[in-house]
Amino acid sequence: MMTPTSPVLALTRDLIARRSVTPEDAGCLDLIEARLAAVGCHIERRRIEAVDNLFAWRGEGAPHLMLLGHTDVVPPGPESAWQSPPFEPTETGGELVGRGAADMKSSVAAFVTAIEAYLQRQHDHPGTLSLLLTSDEEGIAEHGVRAMVPWLRDHDHLPDACLIGEPSSLQTLGDNVRIGRRGSIQARLSIRGRQGHTAYADPRDNPAHRAGPLLAALGQLEFNDGDDHFPPTRLQISNLQAGTGADNVTPGELLVMFNLRNNPNSPAERLEARLRELIQAHEPGDWDLEWRVSGVPFGPARGPLPEIVSAACSEHLGITPKRDTGGGTSDGRFIGPLGIDCVELGPVNATIHQINERITIDELERLPAVYASIIERYLAQGER
Repeated sequence: MMTPTSPVLALTRDLIARRSVTPEDAGCLDLIEARLAAVGCHIERRRIEAVDNLFAWRGEGAPHLMLLGHTDVVPPGPESAWQSPPFEPTETGGELVGRGAADMKSSVAAFVTAIEAYLQRQHDHPGTLSLLLTSDEEGIAEHGVRAMVPWLRDHDHLPDACLIGEPSSLQTLGDNVRIGRRGSIQARLSIRGRQGHTAYADPRDNPAHRAGPLLAALGQLEFNDGDDHFPPTRLQISNLQAGTGADNVTPGELLVMFNLRNNPNSPAERLEARLRELIQAHEPGDWDLEWRVSGVPFGPARGPLPEIVSAACSEHLGITPKRDTGGGTSDGRFIGPLGIDCVELGPVNATIHQINERITIDELERLPAVYASIIERYLAQGER
């Protein structure tokens, strides 16, 4: 006799089967809209450029808890390298394998089933419960949550707190949550010289020669700005490009690309001023610096949500999560800087973006109860 498939496993499988490589949604939001409308949620669908967004809500007033996630996934890479087709969800050895299994169709499915379970129990719940989903988190993130925030503000739908389903766990579900994130800054430094024959070129015309001391200084930069919640800001050189490819021609230009992960103690404008001063001090010649802030640091969350998340993990998972601000960026970068507390809780992130991405079925099936408990505890504040 076959064991019945749990609601969250069935929905996760259905979502994985939809080839929603960013910015495609591939019908995921249609499926979710129908389910949430059936339990009394109001639905707002907004397509911005090529990106599909869904905002669902029920109730009114404070407290307002928003759940935040995305239906898009990164490309699978060479599908022949997968143990099973990436968009054919496969159960093996107690795990569910497929693109998006951990990042983050499992969390989206758990959000939906948790909302359904909560609203069936608490038809007249206090406050507001909402869900914001986009198909633009893994891409340029211009037309998803970033573009939805002004609409939320204009329609008085900004939440008091935000639970994000990004895969925050490290070894086991609930062992780690994010209570903030570092910012991300992309910089492109162009140093120009004069292309020439290697036998005759003046070394001073070679931008690669002139940039040597500066590159060393960039690699040795230290930022003593860490605190109890955030590690120090870090700079990493990501790309060096120069030359024509010929071994007897000096480059006419050197491009240095680097990324900074900054914490709230070092705002982007202060870092840019410091970097420009450092570059000028090394006199690399004719240079330009392009500076792009792709994410503003936010947190740490200080309101009731972190304690509520910890209590739910303790009750349903038997674990008290560690709190940190590590990892890359998430769509919380468009919510947290507004002064809204954000906490990220989701599956183990060991296989995200990898070949054979996976989640253990046991942990997947435990996740909706954790989310439902967080919803219930947070909205219960409205009854006090």
